[in-house]
Amino acid sequence: MKSRLLVAAVGVPLIFWVVLWAPIGVFALFLAALSAIGAWELMKCVGAGRHRLLSAAAVLCAAFSVGFVYANAYIYGELVVLYAMLVFAYAVFRGGEVKFQQIMAALFAMFIIPYSFASFLRLYALGFHRALLLLPLLFSFGSDTGAFFAGRAFGRHKLAPKVSPHKTVEGALGGLAGNAVLGIIFALMMNTALDYSISYMGISLAGLVCSVVAQLGDLSFSLIKREFGIKDYGRIFLEHGGVLDRFDSVIFVAPVLGIIMPLVGLG
Repeated sequence: MKSRLLVAAVGVPLIFWVVLWAPIGVFALFLAALSAIGAWELMKCVGAGRHRLLSAAAVLCAAFSVGFVYANAYIYGELVVLYAMLVFAYAVFRGGEVKFQQIMAALFAMFIIPYSFASFLRLYALGFHRALLLLPLLFSFGSDTGAFFAGRAFGRHKLAPKVSPHKTVEGALGGLAGNAVLGIIFALMMNTALDYSISYMGISLAGLVCSVVAQLGDLSFSLIKREFGIKDYGRIFLEHGGVLDRFDSVIFVAPVLGIIMPLVGLG
């Protein structure tokens, strides 16, 4: 509990400062660091840590991928293809030592993880108020919190017992309800304090969709952990685990929210 309180006491104010008030370049560096750490955690998880060149390439390219979005580089797709060819070239050169799961992890680490974190920068570039950039975090952590307490209070039916034995259907429904309520509260604050006109129905719908996506992200990264027999991806957040433990839902929610925000009356 002490470590959880310590992480919350340091992490929550830091996230609020970075998202709301820090220069956008600092925000980009923060996202690049999360991407790089997440890439390293994934490579280590699949046993690619001993392939130092491959792991280093995944980590560096994960960070630079966020940088390309920040710099509005339009050759990003071409670089992804080039990177994929180089990864396979390395695997061929190693003569079968690099497993296919490690190749896929290197591609996932370079493309999917930074793409998701860079969604915050894409939302910013679209002109959304920076307070709205909190929504991927609020809908991810809010769904997780609602699911936790609802599951503790009412949980009876297992949701995905072979992947995450403690998650329940009742908890999942609690995550949905929690996100809908959280969205309405957020919209009320924005409409009142900043004279916004966020649709209450729209943000509730976004909260419901993001809760489903957040829980899928949580279960997906739990599936990977279970397959490779690890408890946590890392220890950077002490008892909270690593970046992929804490931001697994965000990795799924951020890009999805970027798609639906203009469609449901947000911004």
